[in-house]
Amino acid sequence: MIQVVAVDLGGTNVRFAIADVAGGKVTSIAPEVTLHTADYASFALAWGAFEEKAGSKLPRAVVIAIAAPIEGDAIKLTNNPWVIRPSALKQELDVDDFLLINDFGAVAYAVAAVEPHDLHHLCGPDEPLPATGVISVVGPGTGLGVALILRDASGLHVIETEGGHGDFAPLDVIEDAILALARQRYRRVSNERIVSGPGLSEIYQALAQRDGRAVVPGDDKTLWTAALEGSDPHAAAALDRFCLSLGAVAGDLALEHGAHGVVIAGGLGLRLKDRLALSGFAERFTAKGRFERRMASIPVKLITYPQPGLLGAAAAYAKRVG
Repeated sequence: MIQVVAVDLGGTNVRFAIADVAGGKVTSIAPEVTLHTADYASFALAWGAFEEKAGSKLPRAVVIAIAAPIEGDAIKLTNNPWVIRPSALKQELDVDDFLLINDFGAVAYAVAAVEPHDLHHLCGPDEPLPATGVISVVGPGTGLGVALILRDASGLHVIETEGGHGDFAPLDVIEDAILALARQRYRRVSNERIVSGPGLSEIYQALAQRDGRAVVPGDDKTLWTAALEGSDPHAAAALDRFCLSLGAVAGDLALEHGAHGVVIAGGLGLRLKDRLALSGFAERFTAKGRFERRMASIPVKLITYPQPGLLGAAAAYAKRVG
């Protein structure tokens, strides 16, 4: 058995947990400790604060899931000033081994590691995900994360992609209006511009313009709360449209990947758990013309595990040392 510190490093929060790995799997993971990145001038200082909370010397291995591309020797995060320098990590953290992975790659590893009860059924046949072949993982959050899980004779592979940056394809006159308004702000409108946390505002404003209503866009958090609670019927209508677009995009990605299973994840996934089943998500997912029968045969799940980034980071490390 090996102990490793799993870290999920985002713009606002950094989460830590100590995991045990053996035989290529995570055998246990402790409750997480969450720190606000704004409270610490560097990752090394946050690491020290976690060690103090742990009350003992930390394991000498760490795996960090980072909300940024893993490239170069100065990894900069989008929403906080920290810089991760791989060449200096061993010395700064006093560890013998480390692994850096993309945060959505970690989510895909978590999908492969969770128990069946952590996967809520959304549509398609109510059966387990396939034991071999490709599973598409699609995660709306601050952006739109996309990854593939491939299981074949050589084992498990997680493939990180930039699939969220494909072109947004409107499927009716309402989405034509959404695209037209978004084009006034962006040179190119990708799926991520619409099917993500900030995308709800794009949809909300386009529906208001189409209905001849004047709106003053608020912050994303307030709009999402109003949409999910139903306190603003126009925000709720925008959310219904968001679910339609998510279904269409997830279906497109499954076709492109040759997937036989799909999992919805991401920062918004769990918040949409009850809403997706009541929306047109399933109809849009399967509405692929000559491929409708194939699409209807794909089980679509939603991961409900509370901290998939930490579990997935630990699972990635377990696979490397396993």
